[in-house]
Amino acid sequence: MTLYLDVIWLLNLLVDFFLLWLTGIILKRQYALWRIGIGSLIGSVIILLAFSPIAHFAGNPLVKLLFSVVMVYSAFGYRRLRYYISNLLMFYFVTFFTGGILIGTHYFISFDPSRESSMLLASIRGFGDPISWVFVMLALPLAWYFSKGRVDSIEHVKLQYDQLLKVRIQIDDFHCTVSGLVDSGNQLQDPISKNPVMILSIAGIEGEIPDEMKALCHDVDEIFSGERQIDTRWSDRMRIVPAQSVGRSSQLLAAIKPDSLVLSDHEAEWTIPNGLVAFREEPLSADGNFGAIIHPKMASRKPVLNVS
Repeated sequence: MTLYLDVIWLLNLLVDFFLLWLTGIILKRQYALWRIGIGSLIGSVIILLAFSPIAHFAGNPLVKLLFSVVMVYSAFGYRRLRYYISNLLMFYFVTFFTGGILIGTHYFISFDPSRESSMLLASIRGFGDPISWVFVMLALPLAWYFSKGRVDSIEHVKLQYDQLLKVRIQIDDFHCTVSGLVDSGNQLQDPISKNPVMILSIAGIEGEIPDEMKALCHDVDEIFSGERQIDTRWSDRMRIVPAQSVGRSSQLLAAIKPDSLVLSDHEAEWTIPNGLVAFREEPLSADGNFGAIIHPKMASRKPVLNVS
C-alpha cells in the first residue's frame, strides 16, 4: 500500500484545525484563527514523527498527551488552571465524538462482514484503510456541523429546563398543574393595575375547562360584539390586555384573575397574589415541554433562601 506522507500530514493538519475550532466554539472562547492554525500545525508534527526513526517514541500515549497539551495551550492560551483543563477535556471530547461519528458512518455505509478478520486487521494498521482519506475529507465538515448543532441544541434544551417552573392554577372548580417557561419576552400586563399576565394553553386539557372559560380563548372583539356570551362570574374577573404577539390577529387579550396562582421549583414555592391568566387554544411548545408562559415578574417573586 502506497502512503503519501504529504497528503496524510495535510489531512491531519486540517482535522486538528477543525477540532480545535469546534472546541473554541462550544466553550465560547475568544480565539484567533491564526492561533488555532499554530496549534493544529504543532499537532500535525506527530504524523511526521511517526515516519521517522523515533516512530516508537511518537506512538507513546504520554507523548500524544504532551502534544495535546501544547496544542490547546497554543490555540487558547492559559488564564488559570480550571480554564485550561476545561479546554483540554473539551478538546478530547470533541475528538472522540467527531471520530465516533466518522467511524460509525463509514461502517454503516460500507462495512463488509464477509472480509476475513486477518485482512481487516491488516488494513487497520497504518494510515490508509479502512477509513479512506477521501471519506474523511468529505465527512469531517459534516460531522463538525452536526456536532456543533447537537451541542447548541443541548444548550438550548438545558437553558429551557433551567427556566421551567411548576405552575398550579385554581379558578373556581377548575384546577390544573402544568410546567411553565419563564420568558423575558412576555411583557403582558394589565394596563391599569400593572398586574403581570401568564399565558396558559388549554391544548390537551380542553375537557377540564368550562365552556364559558373557553370563550376567553377567542378574540375579545367577539365578546364585545355579543357573538360570544360569557357568564357574569367570568366577566367580573376579566381584564382586557393589549397584546403584541400571542399567536392571534387581535390586538386585545382577555385575561382573568384566578383564585390561586402558585409557582414552585426544586427549592421553593411562592404565591402570585395579583397575577392574571390568559388562555389560548394552540400549544405553546411543539415538543410539549411546557404549557404556560410565565411573566418574568412572577418568577422574580421567588423567596430568597437564607443560607447560614
